[in-house]
Amino acid sequence: NVCHVKTILYVIFIFSYLQALDYDTIENELHGEEERKMSSSDWKWIQFQRWIICMLIGIMTGIVAVVINICILELTAVKMHVVEQAIIHCVKNRCLYVPLLLWIAINVVLVTVASLLTVFVAPVAAGSGIPQIKCFLNGVKVPNVVRFKTLVTKVIGVIASVSGGLAVGKEGPMIHSGSVLAAGISQGRSISFNLNTRFFKHFRNDREKRDFVCAGAAAGVSAAFGAPVGGVLFSLEEAASFWNQALTWRIFLCSILSSYTLNFFMSIYHHHPGDLAYPGLINFGKFSGSYEGFELPIFLLMAVFGGLSGAAFNAINHKITVFRLKYLKAKYFKVLEVVFVAAVSATIAFVLIYWNPECKPLGQDPYVRLQFFCNDGEYNTMAVLFFTPPEESVKSLFHDPLGALQPLTIVIFVLPYFFLACWTYGLQVPSGLFIPSLLIGAAWGRLVGNCVNFIWPDDIWAQDLSKYALIGAAAQLGGTVRMTISLTVILIEATGNITYSLPLMAVLLLAKWVGDYFNHGIYDMHIHLNKVPILPWEPPALSTNIQAREVMGTPVVTLRTVPLVSDICSVLSDPRNCHSGYPITDSEGKFRGVILRTQLLILLKHKEFVERGGSSERIKLSVFRDSYPRYFPLSVINVSEGEQQCHVDLRPFLNPSPYTIQENASLPRIFRLFRALGLRHLVVLNDEYKVVGMISRKDIWKWEHKEKQHDD
Repeated sequence: NVCHVKTILYVIFIFSYLQALDYDTIENELHGEEERKMSSSDWKWIQFQRWIICMLIGIMTGIVAVVINICILELTAVKMHVVEQAIIHCVKNRCLYVPLLLWIAINVVLVTVASLLTVFVAPVAAGSGIPQIKCFLNGVKVPNVVRFKTLVTKVIGVIASVSGGLAVGKEGPMIHSGSVLAAGISQGRSISFNLNTRFFKHFRNDREKRDFVCAGAAAGVSAAFGAPVGGVLFSLEEAASFWNQALTWRIFLCSILSSYTLNFFMSIYHHHPGDLAYPGLINFGKFSGSYEGFELPIFLLMAVFGGLSGAAFNAINHKITVFRLKYLKAKYFKVLEVVFVAAVSATIAFVLIYWNPECKPLGQDPYVRLQFFCNDGEYNTMAVLFFTPPEESVKSLFHDPLGALQPLTIVIFVLPYFFLACWTYGLQVPSGLFIPSLLIGAAWGRLVGNCVNFIWPDDIWAQDLSKYALIGAAAQLGGTVRMTISLTVILIEATGNITYSLPLMAVLLLAKWVGDYFNHGIYDMHIHLNKVPILPWEPPALSTNIQAREVMGTPVVTLRTVPLVSDICSVLSDPRNCHSGYPITDSEGKFRGVILRTQLLILLKHKEFVERGGSSERIKLSVFRDSYPRYFPLSVINVSEGEQQCHVDLRPFLNPSPYTIQENASLPRIFRLFRALGLRHLVVLNDEYKVVGMISRKDIWKWEHKEKQHDD
């Protein structure tokens, strides 16, 4: 039917620009020669360079976090001062429309800067970047995801978005920023600035870059939450498809340096040099209280509600995202939507602050001094939630004493903020989801604490609302993003209290189970909406009877061990053969190895022809590394008619021992090979050791997609 044809065409379009990464080592003759020439000291120097790179990644990620944090604090303070002075002036002169328009104008200008950069410079910088980094580490090459312009757009955009009053946070984008820094530092060069150094040349391949990007993601988490261990676990749980012990230690060092670099510079900014009290972009404050055993059922009920609330959040955001993908395709529509959301958010906040009847004496909330329509010596409680940076709002909900925020104020705040956060995530601006989810959860968690205090007003354990706000924040975040182990450790490190480890783990696990019953986590949902062929942790259920011959792509384009240049050009120029690798066969048709498309392009460019003495003056492995990662197209290679009849000996360059599989192998076995080894392609052989097919992750994804459509 028409719908099915449109789906197929869309999948073909997506696959035309999405390529797989190759984490397999090409063990050809060039690789063997280089390793034979390498001494023990050379090998140790390469290992030492890995530690140096991880240290640089941690320090630079911490510095970027400092820049983001200070810029947001300064911009928010200026905006707060300007709007508050306008309100004080207009309360007396009855011109309240002026501060409203001023507030809207400031927010619109800021978010317009973020949106224009995102839409016209680096669209991949939109959102938190966590789905894109998950795809990269899973083996999918998302275009421009680790480019320098993406980092610049991410940094400037998140500063403008948070300062512009959108329901977003700056913590999620730090993970993407750390990953981009890791990808750039580990290569020892910048193609954007035409800068090429002699450092780190050995790491110019997908396999090495993946490990460093993993470290960058962990450093981003550590800088965001002051949680080095949580950062390591985040990379392990949510990102990496491959892990080893040496990588764990390097990433842990990277995470520690990221957190303490941020800590050091923020202590200077706050005029307390050396005071290590600023470990992350968000500081939950110290939780010195505890809980009673009989409170665990209350926490579990909160987990159920958090799972339901998170599932509702994801479902609403799914509908909005589908609408965006279908109708808001033009670039100016995307910018206009951001402007409209910013104006609506500012208007709702201003109106709720104006109509808020609750004013409290200064000093009840030690974090704010916002008068906003209150008498002298008082502050507006709604302004605490809407106008301060979201991290300060979370801290207020966690630690404000009993009675500092009335339940009605919290209800009036959390309901519109929930829908604003649903609407905002997915806009064409850099935006994080951690803080909005924590803020929503802390708000309704504090409401639960108020209810408990109302029922047991005289019990000491019911006077502490911070634990209920914390559990609510964890339940909401767990129900939305569906993380368990890493999120537990992140929250424990951010609160500085291991006492809550049991309820936090139980709440996050139950919230995930409840949410998973209804839909996917928010990050996986956006990955699926964009039709990215990411491989899950487990193979498809009940698929053992599915064999390789049913999944593989056919017919297979093969090359001989010593083909003509004309044959190579014909294969590379045919748009139907734009594969990443080609099986090599001998004169009898038997399989001899695999050569990559990029290798063929480099051999043609350097005229590595047998007739020109190419076998005696063979190019080195460094030539292939220097061409990574932006390879040139066939159109830039000039091959004369005479050269078309030359031959290329592919045997020194092909991978003679790639991973292969028999045509009767089961789908779960194929899946595990791709998932565990990070393969880009898998050659399918018959009993005569002849090539009968090729399997890529796209073939597996398309098979799963076809089966789901058939079931529907």
